[in-house]
Amino acid sequence: MELTYTLCSLEDLQLLRQISEETFSIAFAKDNNPIDFKNYIEKAFALVRIKEELLNPNSDFFFAYHDNELVAYFKVNVEEAQSDVKRDDSLELERIYVLSQFQGLGIGEKLLDHIKKLASEKNKKMLWLGVWQENKKAVKFYERHGFEKFDTHPYFIGSDEQTDWLMRFNLSTL
Repeated sequence: MELTYTLCSLEDLQLLRQISEETFSIAFAKDNNPIDFKNYIEKAFALVRIKEELLNPNSDFFFAYHDNELVAYFKVNVEEAQSDVKRDDSLELERIYVLSQFQGLGIGEKLLDHIKKLASEKNKKMLWLGVWQENKKAVKFYERHGFEKFDTHPYFIGSDEQTDWLMRFNLSTL
């Protein structure tokens, strides 16, 4: 399956908000308190917040397409836009989501390969991300693709404090 990628712009704001909320909700709503989750969604995926993120020169959103059909999106950060690790030689993969109807087709692996290449082209030495420790499927996916846990950080869904594992991939192994 071949994928093509487009860098998102302000013209994509509405679609990006919709896809972000939809994919996050499908992945995590069932595991969280409904009120906390609703409050989180309203803040995290508000148009004004996504617009700020799109305008940040150190953050990039990409849509992934197969046969001109949107199948996934991801967000990467460098420099001060990174949430935890703020090294010049690192790139944070903040979000990576495949639309539910396209899961199980190997798209996640293709996205990750593309992101590793993107980081390498930017002369980064480390690709890192945060993943909820209870998302066992995602943790195993990242481990299968060479990521190793190196730390943790708290992640709040409303008042519910959860733990994200920080995982890294050494790009010199490519």
